[in-house]
Amino acid sequence: MVQETHVSAANLIFPLFIVEGNNQKTEVSSMPGIFRYSIDNLLREVESCMNLGLKAFDLFPNIDEALKDKYATESHREESLYLRAISEVKKHFPEACVVTDVAMDPYSSDGHDGIVENGEILNDETLAVLAKMSIAHARAGADIIAPSDMMDGRVGYIREALDNEGFTNVSIMSYTAKYASAFYGPFRDALGSAPKFGDKKSYQMNPANQREALIEARLDEAEGADFLMVKPGLPYLDVIKLLKDSTELPIAAYNVSGEYAMIKAAVQNGWLNEQRAITEVLTSFKRAGATSILTYHAKEVLLNKWL
Repeated sequence: MVQETHVSAANLIFPLFIVEGNNQKTEVSSMPGIFRYSIDNLLREVESCMNLGLKAFDLFPNIDEALKDKYATESHREESLYLRAISEVKKHFPEACVVTDVAMDPYSSDGHDGIVENGEILNDETLAVLAKMSIAHARAGADIIAPSDMMDGRVGYIREALDNEGFTNVSIMSYTAKYASAFYGPFRDALGSAPKFGDKKSYQMNPANQREALIEARLDEAEGADFLMVKPGLPYLDVIKLLKDSTELPIAAYNVSGEYAMIKAAVQNGWLNEQRAITEVLTSFKRAGATSILTYHAKEVLLNKWL
């Protein structure tokens, strides 16, 4: 009766990893209980989740190294793994909400989110690639485009490109405050997308900065973002609260792979109560102000009726 904060299936977005092939389901070693799916098994997993009331999915591709190049051309090639996956999910489950990741790193031979020249990221040149990718996703049936690259000006560039192609109803969930975090390792393991050199500190945010997130949020809102995301979630609850108090746009939190792996490792060692730890974490995001929570725990909390 007096509980102030509630989390439901409607708040959850389930990230899913995709691989080429048939009847493939391989566990991510650093993320117990999380798998890479070929498209046929992806559809089975989506159906299972839909039956639990989970209807929003964020798709991420594991791309063969032979298909990667400097300009991430595989990211917008017709009949690519990712575009086929989006199309098949929307074909079989039109009521599902499909969120798509827009960034070069899964497709880049350099493993970075932008085009690299002489060791530097070319911000403006990268925008054209991101726009091609976004349009391709929208044509395949994406409901929400989620640029995770952190290039300056990309929200406005993508919004204009989508509108010019008639995709005015496709939303943009901007990775507004994406920090250069230590908590991304298991995700990069899942996709094989780690940088081939250097790090991402020149375009991702400094973990010590809070007010910078406000600058990023105001820019993204002005450029046409429909959601603002904070990533990672747990170390940045203060940033989620700051953005919630500073905008009328909905706030999303990404409960990232490293956060998931920490809890799973502690549970496996008998150090934490799994149900209590997971539900406390998810509640903290909602309490801080996030209404959308991308979390690898999404299916298990509904399957086990923990919410």
